[in-house]
This record gives sequence, C-alpha cells and structure tokens, in this order.
Amino acid sequence: MHEASIALSLLEKVIEECINNGCSIIKSVKIEIGRASGVMPDALSFVFNAIKADTIASSASLYINEKMLTAMCNKCHKEFSTEENYIFECPHCNSNSFNILSGKELNIIELEVE
Repeated sequence: MHEASIALSLLEKVIEECINNGCSIIKSVKIEIGRASGVMPDALSFVFNAIKADTIASSASLYINEKMLTAMCNKCHKEFSTEENYIFECPHCNSNSFNILSGKELNIIELEVE
C-alpha cells in the first residue's frame, strides 16, 4: 500500500508548513487527487487518520477532492473527460492517441491552522 508513504509525506509536509508559519495546530487539510494518480482516497484517508495521533495534526480532518481525468485527442483535437481512472480511447473518434491534461495530480490545496 503506497498510500502509507504518501500519507506520511503529506503529514510531514503540512506539519513543516504549519511550524514554519508560526502555527501550532492543524485543523484541516484539503487535498486534490487525480483519478489516474493511482492513489486510493479511502486508503489514504485511513492511513492519514492512523498516523496523525501525537502530532499537531491529531485532530485534523482530511478533505479529499477527486479530480477527473481529462485528455486532448491527437486525432480529432477534442478535449474530453471521464470519471474512470483510465482512458483507452477518445469517445469522439475512437483514437487511442491522446495527451492527458489532468487527472494525475496529488496537491495540497488548503490548510486550516491555528
């Protein structure tokens, strides 16, 4: 489960940011995860909640926004999105040649701190 190492890195980063900005408590963390990132939101949330004890984020809530997978077709030049984790072909022309524009992200969007 690579979500464990991602959750640990996420926790370390938000604690570092909080301390560097003179704050002492993390109340919430909002992140964005692309559907094609390979990260399972439920697993990430579970691990984050398990490892945050005894840190300044012990009472923090983790909010996860899943970002759709979006691509641009190289054949018909149309942009398209899907709720799926993978794209196999353009829904407009059935081409399997496209560039992924979004959906692989893993970003910290917002921290609520004291």
